[in-house]
Amino acid sequence: MGSIDKYIFRTTLASFALVLVSLTGVIWITQALRGIDLMTSQGQTIITFLGITSLVIPALVLIIAPIALMIAISHTLNKLATDSEIIVMNAAGLSPFRLFRPFLYATCVVALMVAFIASYLAPDGMRRIKQWDAEITADVLTNILQPGRFAQLDQNLTIRIRERLPGGVLGGIFVDDRRDPKERVTIIADHGTVMKNGNGSYLILEDGNLERFEAGKRDPALVAFGRYAFDMSKFSNQGRDVALGIRERYLWELMSPEPDDPIYQQLSGQFRAELHDRFMSPVYPFAFAALTFAFLGTPRTTRQSRNFSIGGSILAVFGLRMAGFACSVVTVKTPAAALLQYSMLVAAIAIGLWMILGGVVVEPPAALIEAINKSNARIARLFGRPATA
Repeated sequence: MGSIDKYIFRTTLASFALVLVSLTGVIWITQALRGIDLMTSQGQTIITFLGITSLVIPALVLIIAPIALMIAISHTLNKLATDSEIIVMNAAGLSPFRLFRPFLYATCVVALMVAFIASYLAPDGMRRIKQWDAEITADVLTNILQPGRFAQLDQNLTIRIRERLPGGVLGGIFVDDRRDPKERVTIIADHGTVMKNGNGSYLILEDGNLERFEAGKRDPALVAFGRYAFDMSKFSNQGRDVALGIRERYLWELMSPEPDDPIYQQLSGQFRAELHDRFMSPVYPFAFAALTFAFLGTPRTTRQSRNFSIGGSILAVFGLRMAGFACSVVTVKTPAAALLQYSMLVAAIAIGLWMILGGVVVEPPAALIEAINKSNARIARLFGRPATA
C-alpha cells in the first residue's frame, strides 16, 4: 500500500471503529434495560447483569458493522471532497477505481470480522447467555425468591415468600399459577420447605388454602390442605440440560445438523434461513461499500452539492438491507427466496463497480432542481424576502 492508500485505509477504519462503538453502545443500552429484572426480581449483582447483557454485543455488531462501514466510507469521502483531495488525486491521474482500492482493503477487514462473528462469536455469546441464565435459575429458591418480593419464575407464574426461617423453612408462601389457560390456581400456605429427590424438586407447602378458578365456571373451588407438593423441577433442572436454539448454533452445526435433532425436524425452514443469513453476512459490507463509493466517490468541486448523492446512497443501502430481511423471512417457507437475496447482493456489487469504473456521476434531475428552486422562490416571497438567483 502506498502512502495515500494507508492514509485512506487508516481514516476509514478509525471512523468505522468510532461509529461501530457508538451505535453498538446505544443499542446495547436499550437491550440491556430489558434485562434489568436480573437485579430487581431475581436478586443478581451488577456484575452478573453486565456479564449477561454484554454477551449480546456480538449479535448486535453483526447487524451494525456493515452500516457503520457505510457511514465511515461516507465520512471519509466527504472529508476528502471538502479538502479537494479527490479532485487533486483525479487530476494527478488517479482513477476512481484506484481510489476505491483502500476502501476495498478496509471492507475486507470488516468482512473478515463479520464472518468470524457470524460463524462463531455471535452464536457462542447467545449460547453462553442461555447457559448463564440456566445457571441463575437452577437454584431458583436461593437466588430468586427474596423475602417480601414477588418473583416471576415463568410468564404466568408468580411466587412470594414473607420470610426465611431457620432450618430452610420458608414462611408465608403465596403462589399464583396461570400457566394453564383453562384454570388459575392461587395457593397461600403458612410455611413450606424444599424437597429434592430422584423425581425432581418440590416445594412442600403446609397449612394453607388452594383456590382453583376454572374457565367457564362462576365460582372457584376452595380447598384447605395440611400438606401440598408444588412441582419446581422445571426451574431447578434448567442448568443441567440446555436445549440450544437456532441462533445458538455455530455455522458448521447449521450446515450439517443432526437428522434426529427435534428442533431441526420442527424448524427446518428456519435453519435454512439462518444458514443463508450467516453466509451472506460477510457479503453485505462489499455491497454497501460499492454502492456508497459509487454515489460519493466521483470528483466534485466544493460548489457542487453532495446532498442528493448522500441521500441516494442511504436509500440504496437501507433498501438493500430491508429487502434482505424480507427475503430471510420468506426463505423460511420458500427456499427460492434465498437465491433472490444472493442475486440482489451480486447485482448491487456489480452496479456499484460499473458506476465506479465508468465514472458515473449521480446528480439530481434538472426537473427536480428546477422544482426545488421554484419552491424556494415561493417560500422567499411568502416571507417577504427577495429570492436568490
